Amino acid sequence: MTDLPGIVVTGASGRMGQMLVRTITASDKARLVGCVERAGHAWVGRDIGECMGGVALGVTVTDDPLAAFAVAQAVIDFTAPAATVEFAALAAQARLVHVIGTTGMEPAHIAKLAPAARHAVIVRAGNMSLGVNLLTRLTQKVAEALDADWDIEIVEAHHRMKVDAPSGTALMLGEAAALGRGVSLDDVRDSGRDGITGARTRGDIGFAAIRGGDIVGEHDVIFAADGERIVLRHLATDRTIFARGALRAALWGIGQKPGEYDMMDVLGL
Repeated sequence: MTDLPGIVVTGASGRMGQMLVRTITASDKARLVGCVERAGHAWVGRDIGECMGGVALGVTVTDDPLAAFAVAQAVIDFTAPAATVEFAALAAQARLVHVIGTTGMEPAHIAKLAPAARHAVIVRAGNMSLGVNLLTRLTQKVAEALDADWDIEIVEAHHRMKVDAPSGTALMLGEAAALGRGVSLDDVRDSGRDGITGARTRGDIGFAAIRGGDIVGEHDVIFAADGERIVLRHLATDRTIFARGALRAALWGIGQKPGEYDMMDVLGL
C-alpha cells in the first residue's frame, strides 16, 4: 500500500476537493498523503476524514503546502488562479506532477506556469472528463469542415455557486472551434450580449452562460446555418468524472518529462 504514488489535494474543503479525497482514498492505484487549505480555515489541524463527516483517514489538513508536497509524487489542484500559480512554483520546487483543474485562469496566470514547467510536469485542462475531451476534438473537426456561414455558439450551464463565466470547459471548446477555423479565439469571441447589440458578426464564436441550482455541467456547441443546425452536447451528472480524470492525469504524469500537458496528451487523443 505504501508504495503507491502519494497524492496531495489542495482546496480540500471545496466540492471538488472533497470529491478528490473520496476518489483517491477509494483507489487501488494511489494514496492520499496530504490535504491543503488556506491559513485560518476551520479544517486546518484536523483529520480530513472527520472534517468530511466520516471516519479518520490519518491525513491532517495543513496550511503548509510545501510540507505536504515533500512527501508526495503529485498534487491535484482545483482552487483559484492566484493560488494555483503559487502552488505551481512549490510543486516545481518539490518536482511534483501538478494537475490543474482550476478555472478562471487568465493569460497572465497561465504565462506564470511556464517557469514551473521547466522543472516539473504540469497537466492543465478546463475539464478532466473523457467525454468532454472527445467533444473538444469533435468540435475542432466539425469547425474544420464548415465555413463561416455556419455560426458557432457555445452554451454552458452550471450550479449557482460557480464564480467564473464562461466556464473553463466552454473556453476550451471555443479554442477548439477557433483552431478548426484557423483563427484566434481572442479575435472572434463574443460573450455577454445585452441590449441592442446589432446583427451577429460573421465568423464570431458566441458564448452564453446559465447558472442555477446544482447543475454539475452541461455544454452545447451549436453550429447554425440557414435551414439546419448541428448540436454537439455533453451532460455531466456526477462530479466524480472530473475527479477520476484528474487522478488519471496525476498517475500519467509520474515519469513524464517536465513540461506543460493537457488531457488530450493523457488520453492519447
